[in-house]
Amino acid sequence: MARQVISAVLLLTGAVFCLLGAWGLVRFPDVPSRLHAATKPQTVGLMAILVGSAVQLAPRHAAGLLLVVLLQLVTAPVIAQRVGRAAYRTGCVRHDLLVVDDLARQRGRSAHRPEPPEPESDSDSDSADGAGGGAEPPPPPGRAG
Repeated sequence: MARQVISAVLLLTGAVFCLLGAWGLVRFPDVPSRLHAATKPQTVGLMAILVGSAVQLAPRHAAGLLLVVLLQLVTAPVIAQRVGRAAYRTGCVRHDLLVVDDLARQRGRSAHRPEPPEPESDSDSDSADGAGGGAEPPPPPGRAG
């Protein structure tokens, strides 16, 4: 009876962690935040589900599940770091949401968040043809426009 209770608690806990990770993946605004949601709670959730399943199995079969847990612990952070760095280098990271930019030091840019720009006056936005539009905004940093 105790094995079923322990297994049920671990399975439900793992399901909640996976659900919260999926919600964060949809909800968060930028790549680094989404990577945290995709790796940390998902890894903990998968570990809890696999350990909850292993509690119900014979030890020789549970060893395979524990090997999957070990591989998940090793590969998820490495993959997240590589995807995050690729997103940073291709300009898919919103720099306005970063508090400290550690990769900027390596690339020779300012490592702290820049001050917000001064707001422009509305009189500059009116064009001669009355369309009210100005020039298109510049492309995001790191992207060719």
